[in-house]
Amino acid sequence: MAEQRQSIHGFWKGRMAFFLAATGSAVGLGSIWKFPYITGQNGGGAFVLVYLLCIAFVGVPVMMAEVLMGRRARQNPVTAVGTLAREAGTTTKWTAIGLLGIATSYLILTYYVVITGWAFAYIFRAGSGAFVDASPEKVSADFGALLGNTGALLAWSALMLALTGATVMGGVQKGIERAVTILMPGLLLILLILVG
Repeated sequence: MAEQRQSIHGFWKGRMAFFLAATGSAVGLGSIWKFPYITGQNGGGAFVLVYLLCIAFVGVPVMMAEVLMGRRARQNPVTAVGTLAREAGTTTKWTAIGLLGIATSYLILTYYVVITGWAFAYIFRAGSGAFVDASPEKVSADFGALLGNTGALLAWSALMLALTGATVMGGVQKGIERAVTILMPGLLLILLILVG
C-alpha cells in the first residue's frame, strides 16, 4: 500500500523547500498586506500579543496535525481523513473534515486571486513610475479607477489563476518547490528593502 502511494504522489526534495512552502502558507499575504493596518486599529502591542497567542495555541497545532495526517496517509485531504479514520477504527464521517478543508481552500483562493491581481497590476504601475510624487488623493483615485475597470480586474485575476494553476500542475518538485525556492527569498529581499 505504501509503495502504491509513493508512486502516485510527489515528495519534497529537501526540508528547506518544505519549510519555505510552510512559511509562505503560514505568513500569507494578509500578514504583510493587512496586518500592520489591523494592528494599528486594534490596540498595537496588545493585538500583537493576542495574535501571537492564537498562532501558538491554534495555528501551530492545526498545521502540525495537517502535516502529520498528510505524511501518514499520503493522499488528498478528503481520502486521507477517511483512511486515517478507518485505520483508527472510527466512523468515516470524518471525511467531511477533508471536504471542509478543500472548501476553505477554495474560498481563500477566491479572495486572494483578486488581491494578487491588484498586486500584479500595481507592480507594473509602480515600475512605470506612476506613483512618483503622487499625492494620496491621486493614488486613491488611481485605485478607484482600477476597481471600476472590470475588464482589467478580470484579466489580472485570470493571469494569477493561470500562474497558480501552472504551478500546481507542475506537482510538488517541479511546481510548488521550484516556485517557493524563488519566491520566498524574493519576498524576504523585498521586505528587507522596504525596512531599510
